[in-house]
Amino acid sequence: MSVSFSVQSAKARPDLKAVLTLLKPVTWFPPMWAFTCGAISAGVPLSERIPLLALGIAITGPLVCASSQAVNDWFDRHVDAINEPNRPIPSGRIPGQWGLAIAIFWTALCLFAALPLGAFGVSAVAIALLFSWGYSAPPFRFKRNGWIGNTAVGFTYEGLAWVTGAGILLGNRVPPMPLLLLATLYSIGAHGIMTLNDFKAMEGDRRMGVNSLPVLLGADGAARVASLVMLLAQAAVIVMLVSWNRPWHAFAIGVLSLIQAVMMWRFVQSPRERALWLSALGVPFYVSGMMIAAFAVRTLPIIAEAGK
Repeated sequence: MSVSFSVQSAKARPDLKAVLTLLKPVTWFPPMWAFTCGAISAGVPLSERIPLLALGIAITGPLVCASSQAVNDWFDRHVDAINEPNRPIPSGRIPGQWGLAIAIFWTALCLFAALPLGAFGVSAVAIALLFSWGYSAPPFRFKRNGWIGNTAVGFTYEGLAWVTGAGILLGNRVPPMPLLLLATLYSIGAHGIMTLNDFKAMEGDRRMGVNSLPVLLGADGAARVASLVMLLAQAAVIVMLVSWNRPWHAFAIGVLSLIQAVMMWRFVQSPRERALWLSALGVPFYVSGMMIAAFAVRTLPIIAEAGK
C-alpha cells in the first residue's frame, strides 16, 4: 500500500504544529524519568550538577526520544495510513520528504548536543540513535518482531537511559553492578509496557506484516505475557532490595506491584479495549517504583564509594 500526496502538498513545508506532533512530546517522559532515576541512584549531590542533569534530561527526551519518533513515523507511514491516517505524514501535514529530513536533522542534533556530556554520554546517545534507526528502518526493522522490537525499546528507553544518567553523574564511568542490575530489570519490565502500545495497531500490523506480540500471540496471550513480564521484573527488584537490606523500599514497590496486578486482572479480561487504560493508569505505578528503587540504592556502600 502506498501513501499519496497532492502536488500542492508535496511542495509545501510543514507547519510547526505538525512537526511537534511528529516528535510526540507525550513519549518523552519515560526515558527522561529513567535518566533522572539513574542520576539519583548514583548517590552524588545533585545540587552541584544541575546544569549537567538538565542537559542530560533535555537530550534524552526532546532530542533522542523525539528523533526516534520522527524516524519511526517516517518508516511507518504506510502502516499509519491504515491505523492512524491523521498522523502528520500520511495526512500530508508533513509533506514530501520532510519527514525523513526532520528525522536526519534531529539525529545529528542529538550527537552535537551530547558533546558536553563527554565520551560516555556521546557513546550512550550514539547507541540509542542506532537502536532507534534499527528499530524502524530497513534492513533491520526490529519492530517487525514483537519480541525483538520491544526488547530494543525497553533497553534504550529504560535501561540505557538509567545507566547513562548514573554514568554521567559518576564522572563518565560505568555504574556499579547494583545500578546495572536495576537498569536491566526495569528494561525487561518495559517490554511489557511496550506491548500495551501494540494493541491499538493490530489490524494494520497484521496487514503490513508487523509481528507485534498481539499479532503473534493474539490479544489474550499478549496481554498475559505483558502483565507477567512487568510483574516478574518488579518481583526481582523487590528480592534484590531485600538482599541489600532495603526492606521498606521493597515493601513500597511490592504495594505498587499489587495495585498493578489488580489492574492487570481487569485488563486481561478485555485487552484490546483496556490496553490504553492500563498504560495510562497502571504504568505510573511501575515508574514510581523505579524512583523508589533509585533512592533505595543511592546510599549503598558500593554506590557511595563509586561517587567519591
